[in-house]
Amino acid sequence: MRESSRKLLIVEDDPGLLSQLKWCFEDYDVATAADRDAAIAELRRHEPTVVLQDLGLPPEPEGVEEGLATLAETLKIAPHTKVIVVTGNGDQENALTAVGQGAYDFYEKPVDTDTLKLLVDRAFNISELESENRRLQSQVNESPLDGIVAASEGMLAVCRMIEKVAPNDVSTLLLGESGTGKELLARALHRLSPRADGNCVAINCAAIPESLLESELFGHEKGAFTGAHKQTIGKIEVADGGTLFLDEISDMPLPLQAKMLRFLQERVIERVGGRQEIPVDVRVVCATNQNPEDLIKDGLFREDLYYRIAEITINIPPFREREEGRLILARTLLQKYCKKQKRAINGFSEDAVQAIEAYSWPGNVRELENKIKSAVIMADGKLVTAADLGVTPGEQQPESMNLREVRQRAESKAIRVALTKCYGNISKAAEMLGVTRPTLYDLLNKYGLSAEGYSKKAAS
Repeated sequence: MRESSRKLLIVEDDPGLLSQLKWCFEDYDVATAADRDAAIAELRRHEPTVVLQDLGLPPEPEGVEEGLATLAETLKIAPHTKVIVVTGNGDQENALTAVGQGAYDFYEKPVDTDTLKLLVDRAFNISELESENRRLQSQVNESPLDGIVAASEGMLAVCRMIEKVAPNDVSTLLLGESGTGKELLARALHRLSPRADGNCVAINCAAIPESLLESELFGHEKGAFTGAHKQTIGKIEVADGGTLFLDEISDMPLPLQAKMLRFLQERVIERVGGRQEIPVDVRVVCATNQNPEDLIKDGLFREDLYYRIAEITINIPPFREREEGRLILARTLLQKYCKKQKRAINGFSEDAVQAIEAYSWPGNVRELENKIKSAVIMADGKLVTAADLGVTPGEQQPESMNLREVRQRAESKAIRVALTKCYGNISKAAEMLGVTRPTLYDLLNKYGLSAEGYSKKAAS
């Protein structure tokens, strides 16, 4: 990393020393502040990697309380920031206190700029190494189905199908209501495929005006229409060698459906205003929240295009049908947004758990995510309540009356719920279910379940 791109915040109330330090670090991207409020404002604005901070700050420059408070607030906002505190000569006790509270290092006045520059430069190097280590660690831990919580029978079946289909270069259609995670599954198909090193390009056919969608997909040549001042590559070409995800393909206009059908048959495109055929090698994954067969009957979707995009069809169950997985997903999202918002929330209250399990979730997973994100911000206590979530129970839907299916579904659901509530603890789950540990293990084998997916570690 070049020094000019290294962001350094200097917090110093002595104008003479501040001027000296700015000169010393003139090759760096330097921001300055003279007190705590200004320091926190600059921290939020510039997100510096290293902070060089005097412990003696106004309104009591002879004390260290304000400096220690600034240090604490800095690390709360940006915990990976390297803070080097500058102390008075011989003030090692306060310097060590600062290090104990999270400062990276300390330096005693009087300032020797060469030594201080070495210290700051080392802090940048250490920070860069730690950042790269975190990046590599996240890659190691990332699963191809990362972000998909499959604790219900329906979602387990979907994930198994994704894993089977992904290695095969076939066009895949994802059917599911809005908010059920169709794009997440499309990206999982890409990551598990031999095309994983290529681009995964997504386009929402319902979000782009009809007049622009053709150009967005196929690109255009210079002068093809008013405003086409240069040649532009379309999304299909950008996805060459990778995966093209067409979301809400049922909203594609009929004339464009014909051009898309030709592309799928011939695997060549022509840009708008062009005459040259361009070969493109992409895997096509489509999604819709509508019933394609109904659209075909109404003359709104081409039957031949439907059979081209639906070589494999995967039906994604709505969230209201994922009873066993609701609480696990809710806990996962809670941890995610607590980390983002830096909130220390321990979990859900009993009424929140009941509301999550009983609510009909018409907006599916997207609605759950939005409500938990809001609840993390609004919650006053250590537990998220039903009031924080703002949900009310919905009506229960009628189920199949086949006695064998009802018994198996009830037994499987009871096991999943028990494992969920006990965070995968076999002994506690067996006690809750009123069976022995060996019996529970037999039932887990019977239904192809594993306690590992329900543990606190798995949900984190």
